[in-house]
Amino acid sequence: MNDVAMVHADRVSKSFGSNQVLRSISLTVNTGEVLCIVGPSGSGKSTFLRCINHLERVDAGRLSVQGQLVGYRQKGEKLYELRPKEAAFQRREIGMVFQRFNLFPHLTALENIIQAPMRVKKLSKAAATARANELLARVGLGDKGDHFPAHLSGGQQQRVAIARALAMDPKLMLFDEPTSALDPELVGEVLEVMKELASSGMTMIVVTHEMGFAREVADSLVFMDDGVVVESGDPRQVLTAPAHDRTKAFLSKVL
Repeated sequence: MNDVAMVHADRVSKSFGSNQVLRSISLTVNTGEVLCIVGPSGSGKSTFLRCINHLERVDAGRLSVQGQLVGYRQKGEKLYELRPKEAAFQRREIGMVFQRFNLFPHLTALENIIQAPMRVKKLSKAAATARANELLARVGLGDKGDHFPAHLSGGQQQRVAIARALAMDPKLMLFDEPTSALDPELVGEVLEVMKELASSGMTMIVVTHEMGFAREVADSLVFMDDGVVVESGDPRQVLTAPAHDRTKAFLSKVL
């Protein structure tokens, strides 16, 4: 087992103009762990997730994945931002699933999944297709490969998006409120896929409002508000006996 943390954030800060969105965030996620991040809208959860794969650049502090700085290289005491191509190369080992499914509407489910492995990893079409069919079966959509996104439900589209992220064989999966755009009856099918992923040992960071999922699946839970980590710990402990009044107030509205 690699004893280097999968994700290590050290006093990470981020502002948009005069609005400071992240204020000195420090946390660690070990290989094979599932971290759930909860908190009110505007608390910085999604921004932090986007910083992990350098979709947003940090203003201060450091983020590393498996001991490697994200988005920067260090020379002496100075940090230099990676060129876009280098950052993209780094990003290919980090899968991300967004609120909106972001599927290409003119491509079938299968075609959506094979694009990145063929273009980025230079897989043959046959190899990429075989892997895509495996992944579609894994997310319960083995018979939907030839369907276009418009002919799939929201839950099915999100499961295709998860399969698409997995097609790059990532070492880390980031989920940004993956069920928040779904009709309530479709939420369960996506959470089931995520539970299976977690049980297979995938390292996951999940921004979510699904407290039942957090309680059942997460190894640790972070409550964020106004750009800071207010409270963190064992999900069952934080959800049933939070230590901070702000956490209590938030949970009283969502549980």
